[in-house]
Parts: sequence; C-alpha cells; structure tokens
Amino acid sequence: MNKVKVEYAIIGSGTAGLGAYSRIRRKTDNFIMIQHGPYGTTCARVGCMPSKMLITAADHAHEITEGGFFGVNGSYQVDGVHVFERLRRDRAQKFVGGVLKQINDIPVEFKLKGFAKFAGPNTVVVDNSLTIEADKIIVACGSRPNVPDVFKKIQKRLYTSDSIFEIENLPESLGVIGLGVIALELGQSFHRLGVKTTFFGRSGRTGDLTHPDMQGATLDVLSKELDIIPQGEVLDAWEDDECAWVKYRLASGDTIVRNFAAILVAVGRVSNIDKLNIQSTGVELDSKGFPYFDAQTMQCGESPIYIAGDATDELPLWHEAYDEGRIAGDSALNFPEKVKGVRKVPLGIYFTDPQMAIVGKSFNQLAGVDIVIGDLPFRGPRHEVWNKTQGRIQVYLEARSGVILGAELLGYQAEHLAHLLALAITHKMTADQVLEMPIYHPSAEEVLRNVLNQARFKLT
Repeated sequence: MNKVKVEYAIIGSGTAGLGAYSRIRRKTDNFIMIQHGPYGTTCARVGCMPSKMLITAADHAHEITEGGFFGVNGSYQVDGVHVFERLRRDRAQKFVGGVLKQINDIPVEFKLKGFAKFAGPNTVVVDNSLTIEADKIIVACGSRPNVPDVFKKIQKRLYTSDSIFEIENLPESLGVIGLGVIALELGQSFHRLGVKTTFFGRSGRTGDLTHPDMQGATLDVLSKELDIIPQGEVLDAWEDDECAWVKYRLASGDTIVRNFAAILVAVGRVSNIDKLNIQSTGVELDSKGFPYFDAQTMQCGESPIYIAGDATDELPLWHEAYDEGRIAGDSALNFPEKVKGVRKVPLGIYFTDPQMAIVGKSFNQLAGVDIVIGDLPFRGPRHEVWNKTQGRIQVYLEARSGVILGAELLGYQAEHLAHLLALAITHKMTADQVLEMPIYHPSAEEVLRNVLNQARFKLT
C-alpha cells in the first residue's frame, strides 16, 4: 500500500471543506483534500439551489391560481418535463458550475478522489490502497438523507431530497413522509404544480418553530392549503407495478392505507461520519457515535482532529458550514493552541409559503430566561395589499434591558425581517434602538415595528 505524509488532510470538498481549504491554502501547500462522490456541494446539487428553483416554478403557478382575487384571471398548463429540465440545466450552469470552477482552480496535486476512513488518530486510508499520514485532519464529510428501514421495500418509486430533482416528470400523486423544512418546502411545491400530495407526520410538530402558539399557527396555516396528517406512525410501505403503498397508524389508533405514484422520504439527514471508522482515532464519542467537539474551535477533544459542516449533525445550513470550515482551518493551523472562532447569530430561514424563520435564540432555547414576548399576527398594510395576511411573529426581549434575544416568524417576506433582526441581535440592540430606524409605509417591515412596539411596553 502506498503512503503519503502531509501536514493537513481535509476529508470532503463540499461547503465546509472549501471553507477549511480557504484558510489552509493561505498558509501552506502541505495538505491534501479528499473527495468521495461528485464535486459540487450539497447546497448546489441537491439542497438550497435546486429546491428554490422548484419553489419558484411552483410560486408562479400559485400566483396565477390566486390572481382572481385581484381581478386578474388566467389559465396555465404545467409542463413537468420542462420544469425539471430547466431546473437541472440552470443548476448545472449557474450553481454547480460555479462550484466546479472553484474546484478546478485548486491545483491537481492537492486533490484526491476516493473514499477515506480512519485507521488511527493520524492515519487515513483511501480506497484501501493509499495510506495518508496527517498531523492535523479536518472532517467535512457531509451528510445523506435518512431513509428508515420501513421503506426498503420501495425501490422504483422512492425519492429523497438527493434524488427528487432527477425525476423526469411530475407524478400524479405524491406521499411526503415528514413535516420538517425539507418535506414542507418540496411537498408544497409539488402540490402547487398540480400533484395530489399528502403529508405524513410523526410527532405532530410541523416545521421548526418552537413556541406552542407558533407551532399551532404553522399547522393551521399550512393545513388550509395542504393535506397534512400531523401525527402517527408508518407501519409498512411497499410497491407494486402500479403504485407505492403506505400503511399508517393515526394518532387515534386507527389505521389507513394510501397509495401514491411516488413517495418522498424527507425525515432529516444523517452525518456520513458513521462510515469513517472514527472510533479508531480514540476521540471521545457520544451515545450516537459522534465525536464531542468545541463549537468555538471545531476541535474534537484535545486531538488534532476537527469537524465541520453537515458532518456535525447540528446546523445543516450553508453559511454555518462555510463558517465552521474556516474556523476548523484556523484552529488546525494553530494546533495545539486553541483559537476560538467567532460564531454568527443563528439564522434559519425556511422557504415555505408563508415563510418561517428563527433568529437568535428560539423560544425553547430561552427556557429559564426572564423575557418578554412581542406577539402579533404577521399582518400590516403591505400584507393586506398583497393579500398575504396569514402567519404570526414573536420577538423575545430580555425583560430588564429590552435587548433583543431572538425571534420566531411565520409570514410572507419573513426572510427580510429575519435579516434585520439578525443584524440587531449581532449588535446587541434593544427594541428602542431598532425602533429609531425609519420604517417606510407601506412596507413589510411595519410588522417588525409593530411587534417591537408591543414588546417594549411589557418591559419591567
């Protein structure tokens, strides 16, 4: 078996791996980046970008459907083949293509294709044919869709978020397993493109908002448009020549059996670290087999091993993955000294309609903290004009100081208000300080002004 000695090894060249590369490359050329599978990042190939292209097509169809409210009546026909051909073409040219250009700019001597796994604390074996000894190792191996065993009897009609964009045409019907963000974004898009769609939940939770009233509002709003069964258990699933079948036990205890032209399983993603033989490194692992790591340095214990991106199984978001990769790179460059990176204010935006967002601390994360809550419908003059008045917004202020700690949003154009709140939280602003900013009338931002005003009058 051939052997190579380097100072740094980066396992994975996705978003987190490229973040680490951006730091390591500035300081040294004594490193190797190992990639298993196609280049292009999860975000560009199967995540953020293709999903938003599908959502945009669906939104165009939905706006035509809703045009009668404004006296604008129209008809349309969805060309499913064209929807996915356009999606794949633009994905390849505009998004994956951009990543590949970045990959191609990396000199060939720093790149290696193959499957890497640990053979010790400083040793990685690639394809059982090459041994790499590295002083410091950054694990950015990404993740894969979670497919429960109950669906293993479905082969031809089963899709995940990794495979759904390769579909040739829209199916007549779709069963969506899951009520998380990926399930809701993709399932709502298929519904709006004319696919008869049913959602099957497990726990009763819909989306990621945590306050009970926000959870209730999410289910209430989305159920007005979508066929959602929020709580129960899939007992069995199988397929025949005509369709795929799902046997599902409702929360009431009753059992139903439904059939669909296709099944989309979207019940989260799992880290690929379970395939890397991480236990051979000697780092301390939790009960699920994940290494304990410091979120400020991305270091696993005291070892020269660092972890970043989806591999951590914690924050599967593009901006977090890239930041974590850079933090891991900086930490590895300074080993054994611990250099803490600066983490950004947490920000999650989910592109359902209405949109959802969590900024800063969620309601659940503020348990035990003395807070006041601003809580209003996500409605203002501009939303009345749009006829987009569904939803709710909550902001959480520290009770004594009025400093904004977090927020949960459900409403049209929530993404923009979420960014304003993230800016305010980054600078530790109070509600009064944000309210010094001019708010134009009519604008979506009036919703933020109103809820902050309500919250500040509750302060002690």
